Amino acid sequence: MKGLVFVLIFLLDPTRSYQETVKMPEQHVAPVIANLEDFERNLPGYLNGNSKLAVLLDYDGTLAPIADNPAKTKMPVELEAILHKIAQHPEIFLAVISGRGLKDVQKQVNIEGITYAGNHGLEIEYPDGSRHDYELPAEIKRNYTNMVKELKDKVEKNGAWVEDKRVSLTYHYRDTPVELKDEQKNLASEICRKYGFRPNQAHEAIEAKPPVNWNKGEAALYILKQKFGDNWPETVSVVFAGDDTTDEDAMRVLRGLGRSFRIAENEKIQTFADFRLPKQAVMTDLLKWIAEVYVS
Repeated sequence: MKGLVFVLIFLLDPTRSYQETVKMPEQHVAPVIANLEDFERNLPGYLNGNSKLAVLLDYDGTLAPIADNPAKTKMPVELEAILHKIAQHPEIFLAVISGRGLKDVQKQVNIEGITYAGNHGLEIEYPDGSRHDYELPAEIKRNYTNMVKELKDKVEKNGAWVEDKRVSLTYHYRDTPVELKDEQKNLASEICRKYGFRPNQAHEAIEAKPPVNWNKGEAALYILKQKFGDNWPETVSVVFAGDDTTDEDAMRVLRGLGRSFRIAENEKIQTFADFRLPKQAVMTDLLKWIAEVYVS
């Protein structure tokens, strides 16, 4: 229908673009949800224990608080227990979509029978072991190899290090002295751009993604379509939560099709999410909200 509307309007006014014709989602200052009662008050009736629910979650900063080293992250005990209960419910489909490498995020979450997406969705593995891997062109693979080498040679110093995830990378500078951070992270970003990769600001880190039309948003849509079919918006409710700029891709494409939550302390942050959670600890309340409807 949207395509037909655009064609008709284009015939009347060929100077109008698709973006001008069909209203695209815009970032906004999202209303805040700070506790379990806020979920119930702001989203009455959104969850139905007799209907299918897809829960798509980021890991670092969402399921687990940010740590000074990725190897040290750990989900809070209560959150982890509720997550395991939710994962076992027959009406709930759970997927974790992370910037980490696939095997890494599987190890961290350690729940069998759910879907995992690593490298911002470039690698997806389903509960039965089948996979979907976004195949990068040979030139991009060569550029990636050369980019990793140059980053290691020039900016892996003063406490900073390169996390090589095979198809994307993260440059961590949390432990770099304050007076050196800007210089090193700016040089790291320049190196990434030199090889055609997209540097994104993360928590005390730069994430470099390949120049392809695939991200957490595309991965989320692909996962939902593969699981529930083309008409998934009509048959399943969706909850998405994340804390980073890379999660905004999923929040954007799910706008109006589900409910998304951006974890951020900044009260004025612009986001595609429907709601803002002021701290990671509120994720436990989000999972409680789901569990009260489906598990209790």
